[in-house]
Amino acid sequence: MRVLQGTGGLEELVGQELGTSEWVLVDQATIDAFAAATDDHQWIHTDPERAATGPFGTTIAHGFFTLSLLPKFSTEIFTLEGPSAKINYGLNRVRFPQPVPVGSRLRDTATLKEVARTAKGTQLVISHVIEIEGAERPACIAEMVTLVIE
Repeated sequence: MRVLQGTGGLEELVGQELGTSEWVLVDQATIDAFAAATDDHQWIHTDPERAATGPFGTTIAHGFFTLSLLPKFSTEIFTLEGPSAKINYGLNRVRFPQPVPVGSRLRDTATLKEVARTAKGTQLVISHVIEIEGAERPACIAEMVTLVIE
């Protein structure tokens, strides 16, 4: 894990990769738990029998499940020491180029894209690319915006 000391000097890191997370397995129990939490029980995610005859030959994870892994992955990749608060400010761009079949392993690579000093604090834009082990295209590409309050 990369340790960043406060927000001073972050501009020097713009464009640099912060690191890569560990792999995480996406199993059916996890997909089902996400479906229960979000009340999204579409068969492509939760019905292995029906999904076996569907377009992907198996169940797939919800795109928003993949996106929801960003906080977990981020804490594995880097930590920012010193600020009193780090607030999820939103997302600039999110795409799901490749479905995530059950049984896949995912990991994230984060790159610092932008640092902006504002009256509210320091705004960081971090680009995330969540890859599927063995797949050519990523599962998710997202720009996460974090407001850092010192």
